Amino acid sequence: MNTYALELIGVIQSTIENVHDAPRFYTEGAPNAHLVLSPNYVAGMDQMKVGDEIVVITWLHVARRDVLTVHPRGDRSQPLKGVFCTRSPDRPNPLGLHRCSILAVHACSLHIGPIEAIDGTPVVDIKPVVAGSIDY
Repeated sequence: MNTYALELIGVIQSTIENVHDAPRFYTEGAPNAHLVLSPNYVAGMDQMKVGDEIVVITWLHVARRDVLTVHPRGDRSQPLKGVFCTRSPDRPNPLGLHRCSILAVHACSLHIGPIEAIDGTPVVDIKPVVAGSIDY
């Protein structure tokens, strides 16, 4: 297998301090947060505006990477499923997909929400939500 390097573009600043306090999905009470971009990537925010819907792609840095099966939503009464059939953060490449709205645009950051990422979560990319796209 090949390995690849990711260039982190920023970090999430959130009131969620650990994974145990994070909701499992953004529609389950996730707070708003700030996405602070590294200076090299600020120009990538050009034309972003309040109200835009985006998908923030994060690196779930505290997730386990050796997990291939999980009980969905941590419910042990459910049978085990392969992680690729779930949204579990524990997986070989722990990428998080977070659909949220832009609440404010600042010089080097975005106020976004709701987002279930914990404080300090690295950001890998930002993409616009396009018409007809699925809800994550």
